[in-house]
Amino acid sequence: MLQEMSIENLGVIGAARVEFAAGLTAITGETGAGKTMILTGLNLLMGGKPDAGAVRSGTDRAVVEGRLTVEGSALLERIDDAGGELDDDGTLLVVRTVAAQGRSRAHLGGRSVPQGVLAELADDLVTIHGQSDQMRLRSTQRQREALDEFAGDAVATTLETYRSRWSERVAVRARLVDLTERAQERARETELLRLGLAEIERVAPLAGEDVELNREAERLSNAEELRTAARDSLVAISGEDLGDVASPTESSAVELVDRAKRLAEHGGQHDPELAALGRRLTDVAYVLADVGADLGSYLAALDADPARLEAVESRRAELGHLTRSYGDDVDAVLEWASAAGLRLLELEDDDGRIEILEARAAELDAELIETASALTSARQEAATSLATAVTEELSGLAMAGAVLHVEVEPLEAPGPWGADSVQMLLSAHRGGPPRPLGKGASGGELSRVMLAIEVALATADASQARRTPTMIFDEVDAGVGGKAAVEIGRRLARLARTTQVIVVTHLAQVAAFADTQLVVTKGSGVAPGEVTDDFITQSDIRIVDDASRVQELARMLSGQDGSEAALRHASELLEQSAVRS
Repeated sequence: MLQEMSIENLGVIGAARVEFAAGLTAITGETGAGKTMILTGLNLLMGGKPDAGAVRSGTDRAVVEGRLTVEGSALLERIDDAGGELDDDGTLLVVRTVAAQGRSRAHLGGRSVPQGVLAELADDLVTIHGQSDQMRLRSTQRQREALDEFAGDAVATTLETYRSRWSERVAVRARLVDLTERAQERARETELLRLGLAEIERVAPLAGEDVELNREAERLSNAEELRTAARDSLVAISGEDLGDVASPTESSAVELVDRAKRLAEHGGQHDPELAALGRRLTDVAYVLADVGADLGSYLAALDADPARLEAVESRRAELGHLTRSYGDDVDAVLEWASAAGLRLLELEDDDGRIEILEARAAELDAELIETASALTSARQEAATSLATAVTEELSGLAMAGAVLHVEVEPLEAPGPWGADSVQMLLSAHRGGPPRPLGKGASGGELSRVMLAIEVALATADASQARRTPTMIFDEVDAGVGGKAAVEIGRRLARLARTTQVIVVTHLAQVAAFADTQLVVTKGSGVAPGEVTDDFITQSDIRIVDDASRVQELARMLSGQDGSEAALRHASELLEQSAVRS
């Protein structure tokens, strides 16, 4: 339920805080006072498109904050997924900011979220009815949705099964088209894969082979330089005369370390620290001996065979051809071969796959026909009940003799929502021809039809608990008055027994049924006695009750303040509405 909303710098509203209660809340006020800005604020909270033109003149941004009571594990989970958190009292804070330059920001439970997240949550929180909804009611899609909603589980379960089968059928058919219409392209792909795999199989590369061959080629190409470096290193360590070293060292590393060790050990007789250093020099001597032995082994194994170098370069050339065609290195080539093998198996089994897919497509077609038939039966049964319920409501809305017809006609071919076309037609008067809502109903009639449908849906949903917790109506009373206005108020009050209802109205007959009445008033925004060249209209919102509410209803009735007749009429309206609701 919507608990409260704060507005800053939105249109004519500089700063206002609105508290909403359960039941029916009516928002009233003179034309231009700012009632529309309340709906604009609610629309922003529910993820609506921002309008920079609605930001109050002379300010840099508009801010709307809303606090809602949220229930339901699925809804709470979606809020948690978005990163939002409930306040300590269990309420959810939603904030929307619109800059004068047009950019907007949305916050949900303290976390910045995309505008679309608010719109997604709004589907389960609030239903807003306005002129745009009347236009949507003219579309057969919206009419089908209304019928399905009225039918409840009788349609919902079957429709869910149908939608699942339809989605699978679309995927299966798309796969069949891909297999059959791209047969030549797939045959070319098969041939290329076979050629590539045959070439790789002929070369038979090993994992990491190119890296190892690169190292060996580098070693073989520089064998003499490596031999000289290794021999000089060995002579420097051991002092051996290898015969081909031009200038043997006078003192080898081994001799120098041995001398240093003896000196340290001698001095270590007088200082344990120096003795410890002498022992470490012993370790150095062992390391030098090991390195010298390894250098000798390296020299013995060093190969400068030109034939081996030629073989290595030839193998590198073979591998290079593969890496230029199938990957950056040999490991990538082997990965390509593995994936290509699997793809080739898939392509070679096209005939078998086509046979399996065709069989599954036939099964799905049969299931869709059966499910669509059940869906049609459920819709036809619901159509009769919906037409009867709405027609009864219209009779009480000053449209006596009007009849709503809900027709369920077969489509030429099944679609994603079944094999039916749903159309609502209205006979505006007794004996009048049924005409589509989009052609035969005025704006006022559409408002009443929409309200009648909502009342019927609310009755149907009472046991299914699928209604959104808050419903907002704007101009639902457009083009009506007198008894019809009273009946609209009574039906809104009936809706408010099971859901929170907020209505913006200019009719006292409707407002009288409200449990709470909010009045939007406008002023200059200038304090008494203040002198200023700027004149900015500023609106305020307040709750009226008792005598002040009677005065507001009287103003709505007569357009004047203080009319005794209007005051008596207003009091009578309040009394009668209390009885009728």
